[in-house]
Amino acid sequence: MEKVKMYTLSTCPWCKKTKEFFKDHNIPFEYTDFDLADDKERTKILDEMREYGANGFPFVKIGDKIVVGYKPNDYSYLMGLKE
Repeated sequence: MEKVKMYTLSTCPWCKKTKEFFKDHNIPFEYTDFDLADDKERTKILDEMREYGANGFPFVKIGDKIVVGYKPNDYSYLMGLKE
């Protein structure tokens, strides 16, 4: 199974839905709430997001693929889930 890592905002409803998607499908994931991170971590997150040309949340990394925004069909496809 691909490793899932995401950057989210603690107050973002789409970020919450993204976390719920992975929980509902029993897929383990790591996440960092950008707005709750310290300055050093925020800089690291922004650098990584810029590297991929991303400028929004949620920022979801599935293996080496990136999905920006709440896109459950993309998550399902990249995780090989059956609809």
